[in-house]
Amino acid sequence: MKILVLIKQVPDTTDVKIDPETNTLKREGVASIINPFDMYAIEEALRVKERIGEGCGVVAISMGPPQAEEALKEAISMGCDSAVLLSDRKFAGSDTWATSYTLAQAIRKIGDYKVIFCGKQASDGDTAQVGPGISMHLDIPQVTYVKKIENIDIEKATLERMTEEGYDVIESPLPAVFTVVKEINEPRLPSLKGKMKAKKAEVPVWGAGDIGCEEDKIGLDGSPTRVVKVFTPPAREGGQLIEGEPDEVASELSGILKSIVLG
Repeated sequence: MKILVLIKQVPDTTDVKIDPETNTLKREGVASIINPFDMYAIEEALRVKERIGEGCGVVAISMGPPQAEEALKEAISMGCDSAVLLSDRKFAGSDTWATSYTLAQAIRKIGDYKVIFCGKQASDGDTAQVGPGISMHLDIPQVTYVKKIENIDIEKATLERMTEEGYDVIESPLPAVFTVVKEINEPRLPSLKGKMKAKKAEVPVWGAGDIGCEEDKIGLDGSPTRVVKVFTPPAREGGQLIEGEPDEVASELSGILKSIVLG
């Protein structure tokens, strides 16, 4: 049983930089970490592997610049069996649609998978669209906001999906895409053995041609959405402080609001 876990290397929140020409995040040469939600996806993939036992393996996949290999090696140090990096200048500027298309193409090449784990969303975009997008491109079921996997075998999985009021219990056939929330587990630390394995690991790099991408569906040219402008909003001006007894304050506030609304 092959389990895939999709991870993203994101800029450290203290070191975010924007390219003023393309309005996209600068990633090369910027201090980066594994997207926090993806750490929970890695952990859950490893826990499922441990449940299933013999014959089950975890493959980590990331799309990004060459430095994203660091994130994949960290995933291997945690227990993933192998990793693949999707890196090509043609991928630059991809929005969530183009990104999910590219990842789906890589998943098709890998093949023979049963579960695809993703973090709920990425800290640098917060769209939560890539996991569902992959499900759409591959035409397989998805369950989002997964907080617990109750049972899983090679045919189906029973999961708890977090909602605002509580949770839903869902049974899903496999293969499927599961996006997880932080409530699902506590990510493990890499072991010494894992670190040694990661140090020696060779991470293959696939470009657009290697995974059969149609060039009008990748990068900026294949992205139906674009960031037109990035700017810092103007600072708020100081408000008006109203003091006095509650009835007096309420009366004065009512008068201010009426003057604003009625002119």
